[in-house]
Amino acid sequence: MTVATAVSPPRPLIVEFLLLAVLATLWGASYTFIKLGVATIPPITLIAARTMIAGGLLLCILRLRGIGLPRDAATWRHLAIQACINSVLPFTLIAWAEIRIEAGLATILNATTPIFAFLITWAITRHEAVTARKLFGTVMGLGGVCMIIGVGVFTDLGSDLWGQLAMLLASLSYGVAAIYGHNFRHLDSMVPATGSMLCGAAMLVPLSLIVDRPWTLSPSQNSLLALLALAVFSTALAFVIYFRLVRTLGSVGTTSQAYLRIPIGVGIGVVFLGESLAGSAWLGLIFVVIGVAAMSLPARKAV
Repeated sequence: MTVATAVSPPRPLIVEFLLLAVLATLWGASYTFIKLGVATIPPITLIAARTMIAGGLLLCILRLRGIGLPRDAATWRHLAIQACINSVLPFTLIAWAEIRIEAGLATILNATTPIFAFLITWAITRHEAVTARKLFGTVMGLGGVCMIIGVGVFTDLGSDLWGQLAMLLASLSYGVAAIYGHNFRHLDSMVPATGSMLCGAAMLVPLSLIVDRPWTLSPSQNSLLALLALAVFSTALAFVIYFRLVRTLGSVGTTSQAYLRIPIGVGIGVVFLGESLAGSAWLGLIFVVIGVAAMSLPARKAV
């Protein structure tokens, strides 16, 4: 089997926008699935199972497409690093955080990834132009994060704060991963997704066996169903749709789901988990949406 680049036939643009909405829904729902999962499954075991199931499904899809995984050690070293910063660390942090904070709040905080990616680009890598619009988006987004966490951050260093900080650290990790992902431009886009998931499972499964001893757990039916939905829909299927949209809408158009999934994720948490957010958090949500939108929308072409 060889690595190849698939070319999608032209399709109506409305189909791509519908898929974009589906992707935002799948990723927005993941926070609710995680919240239900960690109720009776420890975070490490939950994420180990998530990466193992998703990696196996993606591998099957690659086999069906006739595409093989890389064979050289250098690529697998890059995949292992990508796994650490794009799944092992952020997935585990998110699961741990959602023991302490609500799924809707987790959705908002995790949507700050493009802000961190911009800051890293501006301060370190400088591989993209720094524009006034992106700077405006960064300021708005960071302002929104401060409003979501609230002034209590300076007076009450409680468990909620640590959960919020864990979500922000996961977002930072995702931002680093987005930049590091440039190392895989020569591969079919599903290859690094599959390889990094398999590497993540290889790291997390042994850790789960040592720390949580899964055979001693008694997960509820709701947690098991949430885990299955998280792995199959919000991870494996979401990756398939994501890489399809990268080819049809481009990377900039596809990243618009970052702010599209905020109201979806918050709404799911409110409807199905009975969650609620403070007024300042809702205002912070608006700031974050404006900020991420300002950073993600493509610039107008000169005519």
